[in-house]
Amino acid sequence: MRVAVGADHAGFPLTGFVKEQLTALGHEIVDVGTFDETPVDFPDITARTAHAVLSGAAERGVLVCGSGAGAIMAANKIDGIRCALTHEPYSAHQAVEHDDANLIAMGAWLAPRALIRDILDAFLTATFDDDEDTRRRVRKLRLLEQRTLTDYLNDTTP
Repeated sequence: MRVAVGADHAGFPLTGFVKEQLTALGHEIVDVGTFDETPVDFPDITARTAHAVLSGAAERGVLVCGSGAGAIMAANKIDGIRCALTHEPYSAHQAVEHDDANLIAMGAWLAPRALIRDILDAFLTATFDDDEDTRRRVRKLRLLEQRTLTDYLNDTTP
């Protein structure tokens, strides 16, 4: 699978390890930067990573920043992106299976190196549970992206 990897300067020290693990798992890397520890704004890296996924250059994406919190906030502002904060394998798997996640974010300061390979493997081998309940929930996520909150809340059958 082609996987976009993006990191800000805080996440940069971990990206080499992340890319090593992805390669060991047999995946192709689409590296969108950053390429050193020069300060860069996480929304910019997040946008490049999301673009790689949405354009089809990559099938899924991995974001790394200091805590992962900023990256997930930025990613989930982008129409068509569903990003989960994952510091252990279960969340990475569930995010795809139940929420159709196409990106994950992790914190370089928080993600245990001993679990990173398992987190990546869980994320990249998981498949969306395409049943009626999960399809309905993901459809509602799309509606939240496309409507104002007031319109969404006023619609009794989103």
